[in-house]
Amino acid sequence: MTLTPELINTIEQYDEQKRFKYLLETVIKHGEIWILVDEHGCMMLNTEDEDCLPVWPNKEFAQGWITNDWKDCKAQAISLNEWQSRWTTGLAEDELAIVAFPNRAEEGLILFPDEFEFELSKKIKKSSQHK
Repeated sequence: MTLTPELINTIEQYDEQKRFKYLLETVIKHGEIWILVDEHGCMMLNTEDEDCLPVWPNKEFAQGWITNDWKDCKAQAISLNEWQSRWTTGLAEDELAIVAFPNRAEEGLILFPDEFEFELSKKIKKSSQHK
C-alpha cells in the first residue's frame, strides 16, 4: 500500500488506539519500526512524568516530524528482531517509555517497553495463527 498524502492525513486523524493498532500491524507486516535520530542519538518526547521514545510505523510518518527543533534528524528503521532482542530491555533499563505513533499534535499512547512488547507479541501470535 502506497502512502499517499491523503492516506497519511487520514491515518494522522485516527485516535490514539487506532493509530496504535495501525502501528502494530504495520510493524509486523514490514518487520521494522521507525525512530528519529541525529548525531546525539534518538529524539525524545517528554511528558510531565516520562521521557519517551517516539516510534512510527512508516518512514513517511517519522519524516513528517523532521521540522523545527528536529530539522537535523533523519528517520531510521530498526528491524523487529533487533527491537525485540535489544531495544525493549535497553529502554526498560534506561527507564524510558515509548510514545506509540504520535501525531503532529504530539498525541500518542504512552507505554512502558514491556507493555509495548506484550502488545506486539500478542499481535504477532494472532497474525501467525491467521496464516
